[in-house]
Amino acid sequence: MLRITDARTGEPAEIRRALTRVHAHVPAEDTSALRVLLVADVLARALELGGSPVLLVADPPAALRRRADDLGVRPSETAATRGGGGRVLRVTGSGDTDTDTDTDTDTDITVEVAPVRGTEAPVASGTTLRFALLSHPRRTPVTLDATALTEATDMLDHWRTAVAAWATRPSRPVPEPVRQALRAAWEDDLDVPAVLGVLRDVEGARDVPDGARFETYAYADRLLGLELTRQIGASA
Repeated sequence: MLRITDARTGEPAEIRRALTRVHAHVPAEDTSALRVLLVADVLARALELGGSPVLLVADPPAALRRRADDLGVRPSETAATRGGGGRVLRVTGSGDTDTDTDTDTDTDITVEVAPVRGTEAPVASGTTLRFALLSHPRRTPVTLDATALTEATDMLDHWRTAVAAWATRPSRPVPEPVRQALRAAWEDDLDVPAVLGVLRDVEGARDVPDGARFETYAYADRLLGLELTRQIGASA
C-alpha cells in the first residue's frame, strides 16, 4: 500500500486501492513545474502498479506540455474528469498555495515537490533529464548542470547496454526479495532514489542470473519510464 506524506499535516497518508485522481498544479512553465508533472506521472504509475485506477489531471501551458511529452509524461485527462468521486492527490511545488481551493476537501492529500535550480543543457534528451530529476528525493531541491546531465546520460547508456545483453540470456523471474524491495521503496513516500539503489544492487549481485536482472529492470521501468529496454536488438 502506497504511503505518501501529506504536506498539509506532515503525516504519512495511506492510499488504498481505489479510484485516485492525481491533480498536478503547474501554473508556471519552468523546469520546477516540469518536475511537478514528472512526479505526478510517477505517482500515477506507482498507484497503477498497486492496482488502483488513476486519472492524471493537469492543465500545463503548451510549451510545458511539449517538454512533458519529451519526458514521457502521460497526457492529462480532460477537464471534465475533475469531478466524479475518488480520492485526490494534489501535486504542487513547494510553498505553492494557489491551488483549486474551491474543490479541496479534508480527504485531499497535498504532495509537495521541491524546485529545480540551474539550467539544463539544451542537448539533454528527455530520458536523460527524466533520470537526472528522478535521481533525487522529490522533496529535495535539484541542481541541474552539465555534470549532472552527463552522469545521467552515462548511467542510462550503461544500463541500456547491460539490459540488452541480459535480454539474450534465458529468462528468469524477478526474485521475490527484489520485487518486495522495489515495491517497498516506491510505496514508502515514492522513494524513487531507493528504487534506483535496488537496481544497482541487482546489477552487482553475484547470485542473480542475467535473465532475472533483465526482468527486474523491465519491471522497475514500468515505474521509472526510462526506456531501459531501448537498445534490445539494436546491434542485431
